[in-house]
Amino acid sequence: MIDRRLVRERLLLLNHYLENLRQLSHLSSEVFLGDTFKVAAAESFLRRSLEVIFDIGRHILAKSGHIDLAGEYKSIARGMKSLGVVDEDLGDILVRMAGYRNRLVHLYARVGDEELYEIISRHLGDIRAFIVQVRDFLARQDSG
Repeated sequence: MIDRRLVRERLLLLNHYLENLRQLSHLSSEVFLGDTFKVAAAESFLRRSLEVIFDIGRHILAKSGHIDLAGEYKSIARGMKSLGVVDEDLGDILVRMAGYRNRLVHLYARVGDEELYEIISRHLGDIRAFIVQVRDFLARQDSG
């Protein structure tokens, strides 16, 4: 059984990280790129956001009887899409997020500051969409 309290707590944490990323995204590229602490903060909040996303997905899949999909990050993304936790479009985006999460964790030296700025400036809506769709999924589970 899905632990709704755990998922909701993780969504609150994700929302907190998202708000920090939003604040950083409002900076000009010159200010952001000129401050290594801001860049490091963005990288940390983004990596943590991705970890929360995939932790939530792993939990939902495992507790829904799909433990076979809850191991590898791209499998988690595909599993959330097939289970209807997220829609097709967001599921495809989550697959790409899984790959990016692996870059941040394992190939961190290849992640450029400009790349981070681009992501926080243009793609935070994907994280917001995840929060909304997971909440909707839980609501459907509660009413069904």
